[in-house]
Amino acid sequence: MPVLEINNIVKKYGEYTAVNDVSFDVSEGHIYGILGPNGAGKTTTIRMIMNIIAPDSGSIKLFGQTMNDSLKSRIGYLPEERGLYQKMKVIDMLVFLGELHGMKTAAAKESAVFWLEKMQLGEKSQNNIDELSKGMQQKIQIIGTIMHDPDLIILDEPFSGLDPVNVNLIKNLMMDMRDKGKAIMFSTHMMDAAEKLCNEILMINKGNKVLDGKLNEILSEYGKNSVHIEFHGDGKVFNQNDIVTKVDHYPNYVEVEMKEGHSPSQLIKKVIDTVEITAIQSSKSSLNEIFISLAGGN
Repeated sequence: MPVLEINNIVKKYGEYTAVNDVSFDVSEGHIYGILGPNGAGKTTTIRMIMNIIAPDSGSIKLFGQTMNDSLKSRIGYLPEERGLYQKMKVIDMLVFLGELHGMKTAAAKESAVFWLEKMQLGEKSQNNIDELSKGMQQKIQIIGTIMHDPDLIILDEPFSGLDPVNVNLIKNLMMDMRDKGKAIMFSTHMMDAAEKLCNEILMINKGNKVLDGKLNEILSEYGKNSVHIEFHGDGKVFNQNDIVTKVDHYPNYVEVEMKEGHSPSQLIKKVIDTVEITAIQSSKSSLNEIFISLAGGN
């Protein structure tokens, strides 16, 4: 049974439809990404899951049940709007958050100390929150989300405010939790991050589903038939082939998109007498390219 089941949820504000007939499941041991630009409906979807706002129609099941107080200790939720008490000490803030999730004080303190060390913030435990950088405060929020060992972890834009080093730290943390059997769902507009993390994705734009499914199948189905070729010689020869649909020229290499049914080896045979090929590798479409091609300017 999926940990989270979303069926045909709709949310409207007057004439504006924020989320339109969206469905998906999230299973244990998987990372599920909700992808789209700002205003796509990602946060509205998450708020409906957390019962902060109610859908106008459709259903949401968590662990086979509708949201209730008994489930909250099994869920870790990082909202889009971060909120910490700025004058509290870091350790006290985390113990408080742990207690809100049903932890005993001693267990909450033990977990807080463990996660502060793991997140490279151990020396900050006695600092006030307002003495920390934005990125550090973001990491404190993430600790508060996972320190009670939830089964389902929901992260709304978890990489916001983080530098590249800490983005990688959070990515590794998410993969570790996935490997321990946790179900993880996160929203992001960072397609490259989703491409490295997700088992499955949902792309939405203006409240509507653009695409969903297993990431590897999406990349395979929507990937373009293209190849990266490094060479010496006159690159114009790549444009003079009937198996080529597009050529992007760069210093000493080209990105060639070929017609369906044709292979890189066929192209090489056609140009090998004119240019010296030094390297060749297949190129795949990124999630960002796939999203743009499907959503366009809509």
